[in-house]
Amino acid sequence: MSSTQAPQPDERKPGTMRFIFAALPLIIFAALALIFWSQLNSGKDVSEIPSALIGTKAPKLDLPPLEGATLAGQPMPALNDAAIKGRLTLVNVWASWCVPCRQEHPIILGLSKDPRLLVVGINYKDQNENALRFLGELGNPFSAIGIDPRGKAAIDWGVYGIPESYLVGPDGTILYKRVGPFDEKSLKEGLMPAIEKALAGS
Repeated sequence: MSSTQAPQPDERKPGTMRFIFAALPLIIFAALALIFWSQLNSGKDVSEIPSALIGTKAPKLDLPPLEGATLAGQPMPALNDAAIKGRLTLVNVWASWCVPCRQEHPIILGLSKDPRLLVVGINYKDQNENALRFLGELGNPFSAIGIDPRGKAAIDWGVYGIPESYLVGPDGTILYKRVGPFDEKSLKEGLMPAIEKALAGS
């Protein structure tokens, strides 16, 4: 009399599952690396991060002045809506502890000499003395400076990380955003065309 042999469990399955689980992190890492590589080689400027604020009214500005800073021998004005009303304005978010801010500062100084443009600053989570020392060493390009010691204004403006700059139209609309320091390429391909477009439409 023949007996029916009970089916034996497939001993390979546990080993296969262990291999899949062990390889999963490597597969995920490879997929992410491929995505990042494709973004870097897409020809797009990754610092030109889209902002939901572009095309909308700029957040309200009502920041106290940087104590001790001067402009033409007078105390530096506070940064509020009245300081930029009716002017094409570059709002630059900066701090003395920010190395890229120091790198881009000569460009911000150059932009401040453009008669078409008003340049103002939001001093982000900085020490007053350090901010004054920074401007004393490198020059003050700002027509008004507002301090943001707790970063509340930066949150309102959607700041990712400083330096960041926003081009605001005379009517208070955000026209352009730059994440990271300006360089010659971003000036030529980003900010300057935005300025010219704004002036052509005014």
